[in-house]
Amino acid sequence: MLGDRFAEVLERAQGGDVEAFAELYRQTQPMLVRYLRVTTGQQAEDIASQTWVRVIESLGSFEGPEPGFRRWVVAIGRNIWIDELRRSGRRPEELVAETPERPDDTDRVDPALVAQARLSTEAALALVATLPPDQAEMVGLRVLVGLDVAEVAELVGKSPGAVRVAVHRGLRRLRERLVGADAALGVTGSAGGALVHQDA
Repeated sequence: MLGDRFAEVLERAQGGDVEAFAELYRQTQPMLVRYLRVTTGQQAEDIASQTWVRVIESLGSFEGPEPGFRRWVVAIGRNIWIDELRRSGRRPEELVAETPERPDDTDRVDPALVAQARLSTEAALALVATLPPDQAEMVGLRVLVGLDVAEVAELVGKSPGAVRVAVHRGLRRLRERLVGADAALGVTGSAGGALVHQDA
């Protein structure tokens, strides 16, 4: 997160500063790809690329704080995916998760910790992707992207109550799957455990 620097970085990027745009990209791309992995499966990278083309085209019109920018980018990616589904006339493919982007500072981090974080993230994304597509998307927007219930409701075109119920049921279903898998393996913790200890 850029925090207090966001407004200045955004202004520079809107003025054509390539380094400033690269900074916006680095701060937003991992979140965008995590969301798209849950909703679009193997097309996540392609949809993300198309998203950034649209962001470049429309960046001058964006106004708002950093959370609003993240919502805006996710909404663009979601719209591209919906348009793609409409054009092709097909339903979402089987959702899968892939290894997340490599952190910039891996040379200063214990490789074992990096590997563990990657496995945990991959397991969590794969677990969310097992939910029905609408529910997976709402859980992804709420938990992975960090939108509040009202923001998710506005983006997906549902009432806040419907979003709250769907996310609650999705997280409960994930928790039950984790508990069942852990019991079968005889373990007390789980890679995706932190994911489901969220309040809808």
